[in-house]
Amino acid sequence: MNRTTTTKNPRKALSIAILGATFLAAGCSGFGPTRLKADQVDYARALGDAQKREILAAIVGLRFADAPSFLTVSSIIAAYTFDATGGGILNAGSGAQPNYAQASGSVSYSNHPTFTFTPTTGDAYASAYIRPLSPTLVLPLAESGIPIDLLLRITAQSIAGLQNGNALGGPNAAGAPEFFLLIQALRRLQLAGELNVETRDQDHAPRIFMTLGATRSGANKQTVDDLTLVRKLLHLSPKMKTYEIVYGQSSDHDRIPMVTRSVLGILTDLGAQIPVPDAQLGSGATKPTIGLIGGETRPTIVVRVGEKAPPDAYVSVLYDKSNYWIDRADFDSKYAFTVVQNLMALGEVTDTAKAPVVTIPAN
Repeated sequence: MNRTTTTKNPRKALSIAILGATFLAAGCSGFGPTRLKADQVDYARALGDAQKREILAAIVGLRFADAPSFLTVSSIIAAYTFDATGGGILNAGSGAQPNYAQASGSVSYSNHPTFTFTPTTGDAYASAYIRPLSPTLVLPLAESGIPIDLLLRITAQSIAGLQNGNALGGPNAAGAPEFFLLIQALRRLQLAGELNVETRDQDHAPRIFMTLGATRSGANKQTVDDLTLVRKLLHLSPKMKTYEIVYGQSSDHDRIPMVTRSVLGILTDLGAQIPVPDAQLGSGATKPTIGLIGGETRPTIVVRVGEKAPPDAYVSVLYDKSNYWIDRADFDSKYAFTVVQNLMALGEVTDTAKAPVVTIPAN
């Protein structure tokens, strides 16, 4: 942007030139901090929205047996250029030359951000997505207040031999009714303050424990019944309150065995619950939708499909000429999706993992 002002009043023009140059200089000096305050929030939101679309695309792709791929944003460089100049010319005049003054200024701005993406492959891919998530990684989320029934429904393939629903089909695809009775009772105990999950560092390794009947106050009948049901389903000794949660199938009276899913297993299971058009089922492009039993017939995350997603959808992706989305008004699905997002972030943490580096020039 360029501007030139000429006037026969030299003092007025000179004042304009000085004020303009001062204003432009002040604008340049505050430009860096202003952009930093805005970009810190904007880029964080943009990264979160991009990750949501990546996760939903993986869920939908796995519904049709497409192998997912993941890109990590390793760096962001926000390159801004802001140039401003200002000046003035004063001619007091002599002889026949008239008095005049001229003020000029120019401003230019450009924004060229650079993003660096790193594909997740090899050992990093196996560690983050293929290997089952450890109970010591998953269960501490219940300590932070995440509903334990939702957490186990997403991450557990079986608990003490009780099978969760799975995407492989067959007679056990819907899961065991006792599994859902178990996680519902655990949730009620969590709400009553009678369930506590604790991480301990023993022998230089993290171990996870669950305490049932955590309070000393008198429990009501519902709580007593839930404690009895949980101990019965998990084959636990009623003489104990604290039990270690371990990975595996075999159980005993003081430990709770749990087979956890991998991130790919979680995404595959969520994809199997998505309803798809009948034409795609008839063509053999995918398998029938997996339903659940035991009072948990609602999909963990309700993903809708249609020709066009609503403009205010929480997240949406296009796959094979159909749009898949999660409604912004569906709080339960959004919350479950956020839990999955957090689990994936935990699964990606390794000794060499690094967070994205955002570089924003300050001036």
